[in-house]
Amino acid sequence: MAASGFEGFEKRLELNFSGDDPAAGMGLRRLDFFSLEKVLHAVQCTVVSAVGNRYFDSYVLSESSLFVYPNKIIIKTCGTTQLLKSVPLLVDHAITMGLTLCACRYTRGSFIFPQAQPYPHTSFKEEVVYLEENLPKHLSCKKASVMNSKSCYKWHVFTATDEEDMHADADADADDLYTVEICMTELDRVLAKKFFRRFNDGKTGDSAGKEMTEITGIRDVNRNALICDYAFDPCGYSMNGLDGNRYSTVHVTPEDGFSYASFECVGSVYDDREEFFEVLQKVVKIFRPAALSVSTTCPTGHEIWRGVAKAIEPLGMRLRSRAADEFPATGTVVSQAFTTRRK
Repeated sequence: MAASGFEGFEKRLELNFSGDDPAAGMGLRRLDFFSLEKVLHAVQCTVVSAVGNRYFDSYVLSESSLFVYPNKIIIKTCGTTQLLKSVPLLVDHAITMGLTLCACRYTRGSFIFPQAQPYPHTSFKEEVVYLEENLPKHLSCKKASVMNSKSCYKWHVFTATDEEDMHADADADADDLYTVEICMTELDRVLAKKFFRRFNDGKTGDSAGKEMTEITGIRDVNRNALICDYAFDPCGYSMNGLDGNRYSTVHVTPEDGFSYASFECVGSVYDDREEFFEVLQKVVKIFRPAALSVSTTCPTGHEIWRGVAKAIEPLGMRLRSRAADEFPATGTVVSQAFTTRRK
């Protein structure tokens, strides 16, 4: 818990590995639960719910989410967790499975309570130094950037790659995939109340989470997804969605004064773009935030970000800033910030 409230903004870490055939083997999914728990203990969070399918395993955490694919791990944690401390542990576990880290991507927004963050998250500079010291030396192609640096809607990105391994062994489908990260603050108070539980409601976190998924409209964002949801007591909500080999995730901190919600998903550059914009609109309508940022990471040459403002501005939002940058073997990252027109 931060000094003035709970820190909703997540830190997100994605590690990609090579050396095992993800189409034929289990790869990182062979990592036993006890080993995962030890990694999460170092991060300072625990598993509260889990589900998997033929493509990957999904874990709802006490502070956000974990996704484990045969050749990729994504961890997203909020609060005062020490996410980057998972890096050396996961790299060591992968080595025992014959896997080698070939790419790392770390992203986050600007913390609401930065003074409450522990080492190594006390500053982006400190995070970059920690990553450089703990990543294998063969990840020699590195880049760190603070996007929208002159505004209050900063987006921090660090990438490190071994380009030779990336081109040789990376999952072929990854060349088509993009990632969208939406961060929302100052949620509509009435809508935020839907993420509070009634006192002594007699429900489990799973059953209360299922109810929140339905009454808030989150279930309608992707009707095809297998949902793993959880409601915290007295408030707060997390959800992981599994749709084939693609994930989506929602996290909500509804307390007034530091309310926050996030939505993240992956898609293909060949998907119907209008469906993507419809998802954006559904998410914004669920929370009606006063401020939000939409950050897209996609293969170079594909402009997924185009049309985002056109989809969001009719909902009473105004584009305040936009920044773009290129990252080696990662692609193009575009961060766009919006506020309500009255701000």
